[in-house]
Amino acid sequence: MRIWRTMGKIGPLMALPAMTLTIAASAPAPRWDTPGDRNPLLPGYFADPSIVHHEGRWYIFATIDPWGDDHLALWTSTNGRDWTFSQPDWPSKAAAISPTAGDAKVWAPSVVQTRDGRWFMYVSIGSEVWVGTAPSPAGPWRDARGGTPLIAKGLAPDYHMIDAEAFIDRDGQAYLYWGSGLNWTNGHCFVVRLKSDMVSFYGAPRDVTPPNYFEAPFMIRAGSHYVLTYSDGNTTKDTYKVRYAIGDTPFGPFREGPGSPILQTDRSRDVISPGHHAIVRSGGNPYILYHRQALPFPSRTDTLRQVAIDPLIIRDDGTILPVLPSHANSVAGFAPTRMRGLPLRVSGKGSDVLHGADRAADDNYATLWRPMPGQPAILSADLGAVRMVRESTLRMEFPNLPYPITIAASEDGRRWHTVVQNRAAQGSPIMMPHALRTRYLRLTVSSDSGVWEWLIR
Repeated sequence: MRIWRTMGKIGPLMALPAMTLTIAASAPAPRWDTPGDRNPLLPGYFADPSIVHHEGRWYIFATIDPWGDDHLALWTSTNGRDWTFSQPDWPSKAAAISPTAGDAKVWAPSVVQTRDGRWFMYVSIGSEVWVGTAPSPAGPWRDARGGTPLIAKGLAPDYHMIDAEAFIDRDGQAYLYWGSGLNWTNGHCFVVRLKSDMVSFYGAPRDVTPPNYFEAPFMIRAGSHYVLTYSDGNTTKDTYKVRYAIGDTPFGPFREGPGSPILQTDRSRDVISPGHHAIVRSGGNPYILYHRQALPFPSRTDTLRQVAIDPLIIRDDGTILPVLPSHANSVAGFAPTRMRGLPLRVSGKGSDVLHGADRAADDNYATLWRPMPGQPAILSADLGAVRMVRESTLRMEFPNLPYPITIAASEDGRRWHTVVQNRAAQGSPIMMPHALRTRYLRLTVSSDSGVWEWLIR
């Protein structure tokens, strides 16, 4: 069997070691809260990811949860494990809006590079699709159509005009796929051939809806076949899943593939509602990047999803093997190492057993420390001995929101002095310099805070 290689989505990634997708029948299902787990990939709540690799740097564009925001999230990394958060100036709810957009949240980006080096982003604003362009994935991004949507809601008002994904075939011809349903029913998939400007159409869009389709189409090539992968079900429940269908042309017709769905809820593995994915390759080895429900599920009334990545096997005949969703080792090849902090022991009162102080130092983005209601929101770190430290690196629960943060130091655990304070710290990571000799550090945050990670270097 030859491993399938993607075409047209991104450039080659770093080489990966061989890895197995099987688990011994007697092996217990992995826990989601084990220290050192590598899934979720990103610290926070994000969905609908699109990923590209350019000049040694990873870029993940994603929807911000809960349920969209006025801007997109952009995460960048040089090693696939240490990610930095930002928000591009474009698109935004204010800059890309029309009278027919409906609920104008910014959702579901798709970022691609054409064969001549240009970059384009297709993004949902409300129930319409807009397109932007930039000299690199880092931006600056700008509207590519002079302030009008590429796909207006009126094109097919019985369906949501969202979740656009661009596909560039081996001959350089670009296609755009999109479409969802209303009220979690009647999803339809549309496709159109794009002109070389990437912002206008050859002919009218076609309805190519495959069996059991709801939204989030993503096209790939496997041998001579066109493989349309997509989501089915309801992302706010446990029914969301990834299916696939095989066709002989970019327009189909598509027949659902054997073994579909290939990624779905597995409560024995604490994987809930995986879907809306992208597919990338590394040294010829495919990976599926997708969102799934944050744990514990349901966590609260808001929709909170997290981005994960797992290996994928696709054969030249277009068939895809079921994905084994993971929390830990299967992404070791994608992100083998990351920056480390000093050894420390953390203490503090957490809101419950799943959100104790140890969660802020367990190298796992599925878990976080949350202060106990009615108690001081204080997390303490013991370095074991007096030593030189230069900074704290914090990853707060919502990187797009401001947090008041204070760090105090003590050599003996009794006499404390403030070493750094920021009344509106924002981003991920938040870097707080404090070059000094100390044994103890004390972090004070607001009572409604959550801390994914506190590293001390």
